[in-house]
Order: sequence, then C-alpha cells, then structure tokens
Amino acid sequence: MVLPIVAYGDPVLRKVGKEIEKDFPKLDELIENMWETMYNASGVGLAAPQIGLPLRLFIVDATPFAEDDDLTDAEQKTLEGFKKVFINAKIKEETGKDWAFNEGCLSIPDIREDVSRKDTITITYCDGNFKEHTETYDGVLARVIQHEYDHIEGILFTDKLSSLKKRLLKGRLANISKGKIKVEYRMRFPNMKKAR
Repeated sequence: MVLPIVAYGDPVLRKVGKEIEKDFPKLDELIENMWETMYNASGVGLAAPQIGLPLRLFIVDATPFAEDDDLTDAEQKTLEGFKKVFINAKIKEETGKDWAFNEGCLSIPDIREDVSRKDTITITYCDGNFKEHTETYDGVLARVIQHEYDHIEGILFTDKLSSLKKRLLKGRLANISKGKIKVEYRMRFPNMKKAR
C-alpha cells in the first residue's frame, strides 16, 4: 500500500527513532508498504519517520544511481541491485574526505542542495530477518545511507546547510509545510488533516 510521505515541518521528522523489537507487529507489511511508497515517489531511500513513524527503520535501493555515466564500472556494479532494509542502524564511524553531493528528499520536494559529508562509513544494523551486520560503505552508497540514517536521528539535509542558504530557502520550506507545492506522490502536510 502506498502511504503518504510526511512533509517538512511535521514534528515526527525531528524525533529520534525508537528501536524496533523482533516481535514488532506486521513489520514485514510495514517494510513492503515502505518499498511501494518509495518506488511510487521515485525515491532511492525512505525512512520510517517520513511515513509518520518515529522508528529506527529505513530502506535503500541505490539501483537508479548505477546509470550515472560519471561513475566507474566498479561503482556502477556496486550500486546496481543494492537493495537493503536497515533496522536499528548505528553508524559506528565516518571517515575519509568531506565531499559535496547534491541531495534532495521526498519530504522536502523540489529543493536540492549540495551537502558535505565524509565519504566512508561503518554501520551496524539488522536486516529484515533481524540478522545483524557490520559493513563499510563509501562513495554514493555511503551518502544515501547517511541521508536516511539522519532521518532516524531527527536530522534533515537542510540542517547541514550554511545559515545563508537556510535563510534563502526559508520561504520555500514554509510553503512545503503549508502544502503550497505540487508533487506527483501522496503527501501529508503538518497543518492539514488529510493527505493529498
């Protein structure tokens, strides 16, 4: 089922997600709904807070990035078919050089900005079967995971922008929170009772 995506300004996007227990009710159904919702909005990642649930859960499918001609064959292969569920994730280390990459967010439609992040991360998480993993990612994969991880920590990519950039975006962000924006997917706006 395609769920409405929570828009900028909703307090749930600022909450630190709660850990998920193995017996969480209908977890498989929730994850399936998140995949449907993400693909319906042409996203590459989606976190539970973006569908209104303050939980430590996010999904990533980096396959669309594999078509980028600027990447090496090895990078394209790594991204192609990379589809994972991250439950109770914890980034253990961020290392390497800071690099800027143009980011967007389904909760903040029509705004894209360069965000600087470390290029390598080590993360522990459980997959959809609650099998624990510790893995290291770099480049675009690290970037997508860091962006989604921020969501379960109550952080948005706009928080990482300069004060000047934030001031310049203030009006556009306010319009998003008021629902004064056209989007091709269902959204739930903070000041409205129903999704549209």
